[in-house]
Amino acid sequence: MRSLQEIQKELDSLFKSVTGKHPDSCIPLPESGSARKYYRIKAGENQYIGTYNPVTAENKAFFSFSNHFFELGLPVPKVIKINHNEDCYLQTDFGDQSLFNLVQRWHSDSSIRERVVQYYEDAISYLVDFQIAGNNGINYKVAYPVESFNEKAILDDLYYFKYYFLKLHPQIIFDDAKLDEDFAQLTGFIRQAPSDYFMYRDFQSRNIIIHKNKPHFIDFQGGRRGPLQYDVASLLFQVKAQLSTELRQHLLKHYLFKLSNYTDPQSIDFERYFPAFVYLRLFQVLGAYGFRGLIQKKRHFIESIPYALREIERQLNLMPLPLSLPELKGVLLQLTHIKHLYPIVETTESHKLRVVISSFSFLKGGIPDDVSGNGGGFVFDCRSLPNPGREAQYKMLTGRDQSVKKFLENQPEVSQFMLQTEELVSAAVRNYISRGFNHIMVSFGCTGGQHRSVYCADFLATQLSHKFPELTIELLHHEQSFNHDEEEV
Repeated sequence: MRSLQEIQKELDSLFKSVTGKHPDSCIPLPESGSARKYYRIKAGENQYIGTYNPVTAENKAFFSFSNHFFELGLPVPKVIKINHNEDCYLQTDFGDQSLFNLVQRWHSDSSIRERVVQYYEDAISYLVDFQIAGNNGINYKVAYPVESFNEKAILDDLYYFKYYFLKLHPQIIFDDAKLDEDFAQLTGFIRQAPSDYFMYRDFQSRNIIIHKNKPHFIDFQGGRRGPLQYDVASLLFQVKAQLSTELRQHLLKHYLFKLSNYTDPQSIDFERYFPAFVYLRLFQVLGAYGFRGLIQKKRHFIESIPYALREIERQLNLMPLPLSLPELKGVLLQLTHIKHLYPIVETTESHKLRVVISSFSFLKGGIPDDVSGNGGGFVFDCRSLPNPGREAQYKMLTGRDQSVKKFLENQPEVSQFMLQTEELVSAAVRNYISRGFNHIMVSFGCTGGQHRSVYCADFLATQLSHKFPELTIELLHHEQSFNHDEEEV
């Protein structure tokens, strides 16, 4: 494993070899469940995602699959440059607007429903192309960790669920041998589904980025040869997306229509096997939530557990297990009885950590008052940073105007200032969340409250919203005639 300094130095070298100059900023992106680390690297108009992954076999799979899909015209990132050790590389940056972000917003803003449904339909249309057209000529020899979704891979998912979720709950009683028998029977049934297709493996809305008003696809390095149903189930039954039964049925119908351009869904018994894959995917994610959440203590995964338990309860009523699996069914019924252990975290304002981020003028209003009554918080003085207000072309603009933003982004001192600021505030946010606090205040001041402080406040709000999606962020610009715009955070 490389140190953070080594990673950034390596990515800096790659960026310079491509652009001819060192990056102005190298900002870490929110971590996922894997060992991969991502950075947004910029210099002027050049912007890439820098990636570090010590698992080079997985990287090779990504390089090969990405090149293959890119040549087919599918909207995937292009691998721009790879280092000698093949553990660091640059790829296309599609931005941060995931389909998951949009579907989460939809639950509180019905006005974007039609747009979100269209993105889902588009994503499903592309999925068919990945699975069928993408399967032709792809090199499965580089697939990681396995070439195909075979019997062992299916059982691995089932035992992942058993050992990293069920076994962590002693109140769930089952006969090990009988459960293993049911696992073997379910595996045998799943293995009957035709499986000579590309299986994306983690086809879900977090891995679908909306860029230039259409879906783009990332994180397919775990792809392999496999059945069609798994990826469809992964998207439609992503538990925190909370799609309605009606929308799932609509999207499944859309998928089958698109699939019919390549093959007759009835000829491969698609719908006969589909329920088994829905349950298999739910088991796999519960295993992941147990390992990443209950063992590794990653909060995001723990908060996802209640959604998975409620989804299993819902599907037991709507979509029975495809076989007689008495021990497994007994386990699933018991899971519905432990959901009280995992209450869904309230998303109302009073139950979330509220971060108030402000820009202000030291000469005019001064440091904003903390009306919460908590006192304290962070105050950052931006007056040491280069001042675009001294340049005639920027004098009448603000830190939200594109030309001013570019000016500040191109200043190494600003990038370093924001990196250090973000690290300091992020540490406090994590601490406050763990202690159940509900408010923190962060203020940025400059001379007039017009350029530097506005830019820094916007920047931090954007980074925190990506890193901690559970936060309530209130963005205030005290010397400007605008406040928080949801689209920008």
